[in-house]
Amino acid sequence: MGCGKSSVGRLLSQRLQFELADTDQLIEQRTGKAISQLFDELGEPAFRKLESEVVAELASRSRIIISTGGGLVTNPDNFASLQSHSLIVCLWATAETILERTSHNSKRPLLRGPDPLGTIKRLLTEREPHYKRADIIANTEQRTMKEVAQYIYHQFVQYTGGGGN
Repeated sequence: MGCGKSSVGRLLSQRLQFELADTDQLIEQRTGKAISQLFDELGEPAFRKLESEVVAELASRSRIIISTGGGLVTNPDNFASLQSHSLIVCLWATAETILERTSHNSKRPLLRGPDPLGTIKRLLTEREPHYKRADIIANTEQRTMKEVAQYIYHQFVQYTGGGGN
């Protein structure tokens, strides 16, 4: 969260002429509810189940960039599914940077508690082993989103030999 997945995803989808699918947006479209509302009404486990359903549906697609929430890859089945047909990219930033980038957004259900910085640090610590399994890790700290997208594009070309699906 707050690392630029939406911006970088848009830039890469344009450059590669791939479709862009955001799992959070797909869930919101299907349920007619905002992610924060789903967390409030159904809880995180039910939301994670919806994420897994979307990941399973996207597995058969090609020429697509799948933008996910940060917790999605902590489910081993989700990670395995993505890994079977995708190049997995992790956008990274420090907890302080993430807080700065997300502090204006009240729709972050995991950051609505009394200590958002502590929550971010805890989530990063818990999720770091999963994030480190990504094929590409791109630090977004001192780069513009365009620079991050360019870096990922070059990595993609190296992995796929210029093509890819």
